[in-house]
Amino acid sequence: MQPESWIAEYVWLSGKNTYNDVRSKYKTITNISIEQATVDKLPEWNFDGSSTGQHRGDNTEIVIRPAAMYNHPFLQSAKVVLCECFYPDGTPEKNNTRIVAKKIFDAHTADEPMFGLEQEYFIYKGGAPFMWPENGFPAPQADYYCGNGSQVTGREIALEHYQACLRMELKISGMNAEVAPSQWEFQVGPCVGIEEGDHLVMARWCYQKIAEKYGLEINYEPKPIKGDWNGSGCHMNFSTKAMREKGGIKAINDAVKNLEKTFLDDVKFYGGDNNQRMTGAHETSKLSEFTSGIGTRHTSVRIGNDIAAAGQGYFEDRRPASNIDPYLATARLYSSSMGYPGPAVDCLEPQAWWAELEAEAKKNGQ
Repeated sequence: MQPESWIAEYVWLSGKNTYNDVRSKYKTITNISIEQATVDKLPEWNFDGSSTGQHRGDNTEIVIRPAAMYNHPFLQSAKVVLCECFYPDGTPEKNNTRIVAKKIFDAHTADEPMFGLEQEYFIYKGGAPFMWPENGFPAPQADYYCGNGSQVTGREIALEHYQACLRMELKISGMNAEVAPSQWEFQVGPCVGIEEGDHLVMARWCYQKIAEKYGLEINYEPKPIKGDWNGSGCHMNFSTKAMREKGGIKAINDAVKNLEKTFLDDVKFYGGDNNQRMTGAHETSKLSEFTSGIGTRHTSVRIGNDIAAAGQGYFEDRRPASNIDPYLATARLYSSSMGYPGPAVDCLEPQAWWAELEAEAKKNGQ
């Protein structure tokens, strides 16, 4: 008996970034039922890489290979399929950062690296923050963070996203209004290894769909509004199995010491234009120095008061920006904190502020 046809929406990243350059197309699956479908049973597909700027040479085809599958939050009898990109000869497409991260996580599975990411963003409409005054600014920051009332804007949109992620069975653990109006945060995790990048990318895809419906933009710039307004980050909470066990505070402290050795290169993986956000103001540290503390929010790394008291748990890296590539950022944090080889800086697009950062760090003796 022929199984009932269903829809697979194949999703992939086209290389410009991992938040709004998220592409997809739909495929009718007829040879296997939706109940029996698994990633390894789904066919590879392809697309025209010349239309996305991903092709090389005259062969414009890019192969998309299923990597993970989720419930479709908007369509009936459908699944969402996250894919990796490959050239026709089977080599990874140059912007396939998922495969880079997965190799690192797969090499050390006994560590059970666990992440929880705090994705901040602004809701925009027509190139400006949603429901901000057309001329001038809203009232200064004070009443918006976790607020309720007419001063808070965009809640219906943020909640629609939250519920859609739950329908997908993504590991979204919460959301809240942030410090500026129309600025929000959702949290993804805890996830182990590559799952963190997958779930954050799919949560961003989900938001692109909702924004499309309402004619909105989801802004992931680290400092979209200049002046006395908070920027947007993507704080990474991290632990290994050793850190979560009794006496794990030693492993946490060792990881923090390791991060101090590599911080100048680590921050290059933490988002473009992050220097505009990480100035030492608005609950940030300075990118040109490495600091840590217990219960602090003006340092590079924070160890919670409850973690210090328990002597085990996790730590928070507060430096990553809202526009991180979650695959590279999580893999780099993990490898640097453990003293393993990690993603190389030469896989990144150089930014002008790196030289200024290094000069300032040298001046400060770091």
